[in-house]
Amino acid sequence: MAINNDVLSIILGGGQGTRLYPLTESRSKPAVPIAGKYRLVDIPISNCINSDIKRMYVLTQFNSASLNRHIKNTYHFSFFSSAFVDVLAAEQTMQSKSWFQGTADAVRQSMHHFLRHDFEYALILSGDQLYQMDYKLMLKEHIKHGAEISIATIPVNAKEATSFGILKADKENIITSFIEKPDAKLLPDWTSEVSEEMKNEGRNYLASMGIYIFNRQLLIDLMSNPDTNDFGKEIIPNAIHDHKTLSYQFEGYWTDIGNIDSFFEANLGLTDSIPKFNLYDREQRIYTRARMLPTSKVSGTTLDKAVIAEGCIIHAAKIETSVIGIRSRIGKETTVINTYMMGCDKYESLDEINKNKTSILMGIGERCFIKNCIIDKNCRIGDDVRINGGKHLEDKETDQYVIKEGIVVIKKNAVIPKGYVI
Repeated sequence: MAINNDVLSIILGGGQGTRLYPLTESRSKPAVPIAGKYRLVDIPISNCINSDIKRMYVLTQFNSASLNRHIKNTYHFSFFSSAFVDVLAAEQTMQSKSWFQGTADAVRQSMHHFLRHDFEYALILSGDQLYQMDYKLMLKEHIKHGAEISIATIPVNAKEATSFGILKADKENIITSFIEKPDAKLLPDWTSEVSEEMKNEGRNYLASMGIYIFNRQLLIDLMSNPDTNDFGKEIIPNAIHDHKTLSYQFEGYWTDIGNIDSFFEANLGLTDSIPKFNLYDREQRIYTRARMLPTSKVSGTTLDKAVIAEGCIIHAAKIETSVIGIRSRIGKETTVINTYMMGCDKYESLDEINKNKTSILMGIGERCFIKNCIIDKNCRIGDDVRINGGKHLEDKETDQYVIKEGIVVIKKNAVIPKGYVI
């Protein structure tokens, strides 16, 4: 069995993150706050640490300052170990003067950094997925089968299959063919061997999770071709015919946080009595920046399915099916339903309030009604504001907020005046 020093982890930060706009307006996708106190990038990094893989690169090219700051303030390892988490932003070199053109091109342009390290296997991960996985088990299967490439796959149903790259594997879990986002008519030819439990749920198709293991030399060879820019669309479909490629089936909770709708659902899902994503698992902890915040204080509020982070001051009338992030302030007689409030980066002192000459404080004011909403960091929502998101609202963008698929997203640092109605 390989030890952790045989593995180098490469976390792909993604492109501009337009589908998660406006949350990605001033930050890269991996830096987007999730679950009230974490960042998206904490998920793959925590999975690596829990799998005893402690050499990681995070590749990004857009708005990487806050991501850099988060990683620098969060992941500190012993001086006497080789462990690290480094951010690699797109850079001009003598060999390349262009931005990353895709997932494979990002790895290609950064290869000179990776090759400074000794490793036998490259673990390539996505920075915008929510799941808990022990990569050691995947690596063990990769070595046992003598694979050159392994792809983590998840069984999906026919409706979901048309949105994924679908792989076909034989009884030995060796991948024989691949199709990108197949038409529903083609699906009967693309079923694979799955467990009885998956069959009973109608999940007969193996979707690529965008999690790969490559043998070192093969990765070097594949990256030498400058005409291939993307793993899912080019590298994998071309490589499976010439290189032994293993399907590693994963049956736990996994969701791709690609757009506002899936991001919203994933966060509100944490309020379930038994959430599919378990933040309370002692074996698979999610790590993030250690903040010295006071406890949260709640006065006169009815709470139902509410997740509340540290350092909040809450006087609301009711909070239901909502995630309330760090340092949030919610005023009296306010109702918050189906909402993810990211919280604030700091507390406002009385001096700052006087200096800013604003009557609208950070957080949500009094007598507000907020429903189906994402409130980004450091927003100021005045008293008597009514935000009632839902499918009845058309998509729209203003300087202060965006409406996407009925979800109202209040932009970072936005000020919503008193009495405003959305």
